[in-house]
Amino acid sequence: MSELVNEFDAYRAKMNDRILSEDNLVLKRFWSLDNQAYADGALTTKTKEFLGLVASMVLRCDDCIKYHLGKCYELQCTTAEIYEVFAIANLVGGSIVIPHTRRAAEFWDALQESKK
Repeated sequence: MSELVNEFDAYRAKMNDRILSEDNLVLKRFWSLDNQAYADGALTTKTKEFLGLVASMVLRCDDCIKYHLGKCYELQCTTAEIYEVFAIANLVGGSIVIPHTRRAAEFWDALQESKK
């Protein structure tokens, strides 16, 4: 997998472990709720990841964008699907989302390179 993806995944795992090692019930419950919210329900997990990706792009959270792109990659989303999500995010969020779309496209390409 690309260095960009490995670096993000390693840092995220390290810091999540650090945070969850503390005896803080609220944080542990929040992490659990977040995981449960993306399970299949009336909406599929894939649809929920698309929604999370749009929200992350509009809120301009690069870490969240990378996380949701990673999940979309795991769910075998297509590049065409991802670019439609990018389009919706740009329509909703406006031109301020463009720099995040650039970084998102770079990260998606890095995820795709890991297939090779």
